[in-house]
Amino acid sequence: MNVEKTLVLLKPCTVQRALIGEIIQIFEKKGLRVAGLKMMQLDDAILAEHYAHLVDRPFFPGLKASMMATPVVALALEGVEAIEVVRQMAGPTNGRKALPGTIRGDYSMSGQQNIVHASDGPESAAAELRRFFRPEEIFDWENPLDRSLYSDDGC
Repeated sequence: MNVEKTLVLLKPCTVQRALIGEIIQIFEKKGLRVAGLKMMQLDDAILAEHYAHLVDRPFFPGLKASMMATPVVALALEGVEAIEVVRQMAGPTNGRKALPGTIRGDYSMSGQQNIVHASDGPESAAAELRRFFRPEEIFDWENPLDRSLYSDDGC
């Protein structure tokens, strides 16, 4: 089985709309395990690092202000092929283009106020988890219910 960990940020719009528990529940109902969870206020330094590929874009100041409006909730989620599962669950970046049944399709009308950030691959997941969590804040634990989620061959 390809068990992965990935980062999800519940954005300020999620916090403001009181959707934290509801969005976490969606991931848990799917069968993803919470391996780390914390609320944090983002600052200039972490946002410049996290969005290094966007800092020169004209929309970056608005993005930064949006991501600093309230604290965010950082989640480390774990499961078989968790990175792709979370990306599929999130839907396309622009909530207006996301299909119903995805998180953004059900909860977002925006490309920026789009409920969650989700790592887009194994390298970014590893880097983003290190950026938002110290090693001792991510836990490896076995849930006996995992046997009801996956077959013996991992499918």
